[in-house]
Amino acid sequence: MKKSNISAEMGNQKMVSGVSSKNHNTRHNRVLVVIPTLGDRLELLRETLRSAKDQSPVIADVVIVCPKKSVAARKLAKEFGATVCDDPGSLSEAINVGFDLAKPWHEYVTEIGDDDLLRPGSIHATTSALDANPRAVLAYGYCDYIDTKGRIIFTSRAGRFAPLLISWGPNLLPLPGMVFRASAIKQVGHFDRNLKYSMDLDFLLRLRPFGEFINTAQVVAAFRWHPTSTTVANRRASIEEAQHVKSRYLPKTLQRIAPTWEVPVRIATLIAANRVNARALSLGREKNR
Repeated sequence: MKKSNISAEMGNQKMVSGVSSKNHNTRHNRVLVVIPTLGDRLELLRETLRSAKDQSPVIADVVIVCPKKSVAARKLAKEFGATVCDDPGSLSEAINVGFDLAKPWHEYVTEIGDDDLLRPGSIHATTSALDANPRAVLAYGYCDYIDTKGRIIFTSRAGRFAPLLISWGPNLLPLPGMVFRASAIKQVGHFDRNLKYSMDLDFLLRLRPFGEFINTAQVVAAFRWHPTSTTVANRRASIEEAQHVKSRYLPKTLQRIAPTWEVPVRIATLIAANRVNARALSLGREKNR
């Protein structure tokens, strides 16, 4: 896939700022964190930026991809020493633009939403797992689901069998906190810009043949569950798109019988989502008492 022109124009300060072209200490600056944002949730973005920067002993470079008009978000990014570049118009393209900014010293790349959080020690855990497993192309961990106030609704503990389910069952692998080997991204290409909800699933299915998915078996991130989250507010559309994506990678012999398990998976996913919503609402009522 052809790389974005932004990557080729990193020296253009009108478009990109914050990443130095000087040699970094490869011992510490091996990780690039990409945060796409529309810039309309500044307080949550501040929390996300702080969580990405407070990753001792790892020092990560951070990229914010946001619209030109998001002046306040750009100012906030600079407060945290983050790179700022222009939003090309869709979430997938924004992630791709951020990934394109990876320098030779960035061995690992991760992406996190502007309302999600990296837990302390997250990047150290995932990169250590990848360092110890050269054949692995990504590392993931458990993920807290939190409400708008940061209270834990429940913790998703995707086990080592979760990668085996993604081609036909539910995708239990949480994207927040997941770290990719940069060389693997170059092999498989970018996120599909034509997908709105399941670009991460599509990317994982393309990436899986290239190496192992390593589970750190610890909480590495928090996903904020609230009505304005794209996949939460559009759960049914998200499920339909995910099923379409999975069908791309199924053998033709299985595509014909896929509906036999797609319906139960769809129902189970909707039930699980409703339970999370109910738990989030319950926490809100308890707080207001």
